[in-house]
Amino acid sequence: MWNKPVNIGFGNMVPSDRIVAMVGNDSAPVKRLIQDARERGALVDATQGRRTRAVIVTDSGHIILSAIQPETIAGRMGEEKLPAGGQL
Repeated sequence: MWNKPVNIGFGNMVPSDRIVAMVGNDSAPVKRLIQDARERGALVDATQGRRTRAVIVTDSGHIILSAIQPETIAGRMGEEKLPAGGQL
């Protein structure tokens, strides 16, 4: 599988094949997951000081916070860019 980087906001990119899950941050279990990652040094805050809207879990156990909605990031993962000329 090709390792396509996905824009998670503000110029930050994550390799799409490393993403295990994307969830909202409004539930208590997700908030505990964030706190646990913070304590073990595996939290990456890519919100640029804005409100967290998506929590990305990677296969390495890192937790990434993004200010972009999970649906938007998922849409970006599904986009297929065509090379110049519009043909594969």
